[in-house]
Amino acid sequence: MKKTWVSYPYILWMIIFTIVPLLLVLYYSFTKTVDGTPVLTMDNFIRVLEPTYLKVLWRSVVLALVSTVVCFIVGYPVAMILAGKDMSNKSILVLLLVVPMWMNFLLRTYAWMTLLDRKGVINSVLGALGLPQVHLLYTDFAVILGMVYNFLPFMVLPIYSVLRKIDRSLIEAAEDLGSDRITVFRKVIFPLSIPGVVSGVTMVFMPAVTTFIISKLLGGSQYMLIGNLIEDQFMRVYDWNFGSAVSIIMMLLILLSMGIMTKYDKEGAGGGLF
Repeated sequence: MKKTWVSYPYILWMIIFTIVPLLLVLYYSFTKTVDGTPVLTMDNFIRVLEPTYLKVLWRSVVLALVSTVVCFIVGYPVAMILAGKDMSNKSILVLLLVVPMWMNFLLRTYAWMTLLDRKGVINSVLGALGLPQVHLLYTDFAVILGMVYNFLPFMVLPIYSVLRKIDRSLIEAAEDLGSDRITVFRKVIFPLSIPGVVSGVTMVFMPAVTTFIISKLLGGSQYMLIGNLIEDQFMRVYDWNFGSAVSIIMMLLILLSMGIMTKYDKEGAGGGLF
């Protein structure tokens, strides 16, 4: 028997904590207060197109893309290693990958500040070796490093989940037909792992492009990304109208990227890209 009433609490939860907040953000983004009265306007979105804010948006997207690419370059081999290990070793390695995620996100980022600071661990070691100190903290490098460290598991785990389910008989058949390891990877393994790659790219890019804690701590108080801009509008400037407009632009950007990745996944299913 179908008991649809069981789903009512979840529907109510979605309405209160998802739909209503989204409607409020939309309301604030299309209004501004004039003499204490809300007025419909597009000024908030027009303001987003100013060169200063476009530069912030562009910088956020570029750093998120770079972090995503680095996570993919590092994470795919790691996922292949995990998928190829025996079950006993595999469980330990996966646990080692996941354990850092049990620590608070803020504490993990503070730990990198200790390592990258001018008087931190890295520069202390360089000084002890008689080498010149390097300026690492409050740079693009530090922000990208923080993003890669925090979001790398989100790239590795989806790819690993797909790779471990690949039928090994397909790889053996390709090898029996004379394919070398590179050809097997290019023609069999990678095409079949595309769903995991798409999931990993999406799961890394979305939090990377909206992050504000990493950029604030590792980039410095003057380091502005789109997440910092939204936070400042709501928490410091108290311009909720402009902050909501920026949030809407950010959501549209994320939805666009998800749509592109989903389309790419469908076109590449079954090795069609090759």
